[in-house]
Amino acid sequence: MDIASRVYAHKWKIDPIVRSLIDTDFYKLLMCQSIFRNSPDANVTFSLINRSKSIRLADLVDEGELREQLDHIRGLSLTRGESTYLRGNTFYGKRQMFRPDFMEWFEALRLPPYHLEKRAGQYELTFEGKWPEVMLWEIPALAVLMELRSRAVMKGMGKFELQVLYARAMTKLWSKVERLRAIPDLKLADFGTRRRHSFLWQDWCVQAMMEGLGPKFIGTSNCLIAMRRDIEAIGTNAHELPMVQAALADTDADLLQAPYRVLADWHEEHEGNLRIILPDTYGTEGFLRRAPDWLAGWTGIRIDSGDPAGGAETAIAWWKARGEDPTRKLVIFSDGLDVEKMEELQAQFAGRVRVSFGWGTLMTNDFRGLVPGDALAPFSLVCKAVSVNGRPTVKLSDNPNKAMGPAAEVARYKRVFGVGDQAAMDVVV
Repeated sequence: MDIASRVYAHKWKIDPIVRSLIDTDFYKLLMCQSIFRNSPDANVTFSLINRSKSIRLADLVDEGELREQLDHIRGLSLTRGESTYLRGNTFYGKRQMFRPDFMEWFEALRLPPYHLEKRAGQYELTFEGKWPEVMLWEIPALAVLMELRSRAVMKGMGKFELQVLYARAMTKLWSKVERLRAIPDLKLADFGTRRRHSFLWQDWCVQAMMEGLGPKFIGTSNCLIAMRRDIEAIGTNAHELPMVQAALADTDADLLQAPYRVLADWHEEHEGNLRIILPDTYGTEGFLRRAPDWLAGWTGIRIDSGDPAGGAETAIAWWKARGEDPTRKLVIFSDGLDVEKMEELQAQFAGRVRVSFGWGTLMTNDFRGLVPGDALAPFSLVCKAVSVNGRPTVKLSDNPNKAMGPAAEVARYKRVFGVGDQAAMDVVV
């Protein structure tokens, strides 16, 4: 694929940023089915949050173009082929992962309205409505803003300049592939949809991983690319579930139990490699210390904030204390990874646990150093559930720089969950 020529001769009706409702992370669909079953009437608000304040998106991205792309997404619905894929394909060894009642609802779905304003050089983009509907805005909204920013930076580039830019980006990624090949027993998946440079670039990166890494590359979180490239769709659950359920708790005692109730529902619905704990929403150490014994029997854990090696050591000690064999457990590292960190973590934990990596932004958007002023360097943009039924949500994380929520509620959650001092770490992406 000549990406440079497509970008130079760009017509957005040929290359819309989001071209399908399944151009999203697979875990969103799994969680959506769970929410459709357990909390279909919760009224949730999602909001765009730009952690990189120096990137003034409203100054870079034309509001008319943004609205055009968002309106296009609102017109999308599942195609017959996409519905057949979800209904009939095998995911994580299970056929008919998505139940008929959920699929009938999904096939009729159109995403709800959005609210867009400009303020202080940033876009305020929010989505409010029934939880199963508005949650599906998160990934498309992020993909649109990230790609429109890329397009804005490249707008004045000529055909040959674009060709050189993409040649350099391809060379940069391929040099990473060559280093990754040398890692023994590597297991790596693409987690890069939400902050990708563009859809075409993510698709190219996935194909490069497939050719360059062979069986070491185990799949992609992007459901559309997984379908088109006939590879595994990868994903389990995310912070959204405990954040919303915690906000619905009426007492401190209920709040303390909310993360475990979420996983009890998940336990009923899924098995095997879908039973992966994401423990850091309100602090990993406290979560594991209070966790019921049945959670120790789950397949593994995903480490998405804080010191990754320290998180893995905490998990290993917890499994041992609960009578489990850590060498049989899966540890998925997924926070801001690049090749050097994966080499280090694989060497440190090989043979102690089953190691896997979810490689995100620095796979699908590493254009650092390739244009003047580093104007295509990735930045930290998120879209989070910020309230439910009028109550604010809170995320603490193992890195206080990733915490979110009103200050008074953050303090309350820290008290309830017993979160003490935390080491602040830079949020790369």
